[in-house]
Amino acid sequence: MSSKKMGRPKSDKPKSKTIEIRVDDEIMNKLDFSAEKLSTNRSDIVRKGIEKIYDELQK
Repeated sequence: MSSKKMGRPKSDKPKSKTIEIRVDDEIMNKLDFSAEKLSTNRSDIVRKGIEKIYDELQK
């Protein structure tokens, strides 16, 4: 047997920070709709939103 570890490979940018936010039903529905349409998950939608706002502020 090999002594190599099994599992997911290490990420170049590990996501070790967690945030928790409170949203109403309307925002949650919009988030879920966006994630479904883009075939991704809620976290990716939030990350993309943060990047978009950050990029706009850098201009």
